[in-house]
Amino acid sequence: MDDLVTARLVLHPLSAGEAERVLNGDRDGAGGWADGYPAEGDVSAVRRFLATCAAVGDPRPFGTYEIRLREDGRTIGGVDFHGPPDEDGGVTIGYGLVPSAHGNGYASEALRALLAFARAQGVSSVAGDTDAGNLASQRVMTAAGMRLVAESDRLRFYRTAWDGPAGRRPT
Repeated sequence: MDDLVTARLVLHPLSAGEAERVLNGDRDGAGGWADGYPAEGDVSAVRRFLATCAAVGDPRPFGTYEIRLREDGRTIGGVDFHGPPDEDGGVTIGYGLVPSAHGNGYASEALRALLAFARAQGVSSVAGDTDAGNLASQRVMTAAGMRLVAESDRLRFYRTAWDGPAGRRPT
C-alpha cells in the first residue's frame, strides 16, 4: 500500500513487521524516530493493529500509520483507524505526536489527510474522542472538519459524516 503524502508529512501505513518493530522499540527505520516516539498511544495502536492482524488478517488500508516529516523522514507520531469500517460504513480514528512536534499544525494536517483518504475509500463517517481537558486535540479535530457531537465529564466526542458522493461537504 502506498504512503499518504501531504505538503509536509508522509503517513506511512505500517505492515505487521513494522508494527512489531515499533512494539519492540527497534529504531532501525526510514528516517529514524523523534525523541519520545513511540509514545504510549503509539504502542497501544500497534498492539490493536497486531491483534486485528492475528484475528482477521491485515486490515490495511484501515490500519496504523506512522506520521513522518517529508523533509527528513523522521517519525513524529502516529494516526490510525481503530479497525475497518463497521456495518454502517463508519470508522474510529486516533492520533498523537511527540511533544517536540506539537504546535506546528502537523496533527491537523495528518488528520485531514486521513479523513480525505477514508472518504475516498467509501467510508460514511469518522469518529474520534479526546479527554475533556485536552483543548489542543479538540482544536485538531475541529480544524480537520470534525464536529463535537457529544460530551461527558471525561470525554469529548467528535464526528464527521458524508451522505453523498465525494466532493460534497461533510455533515
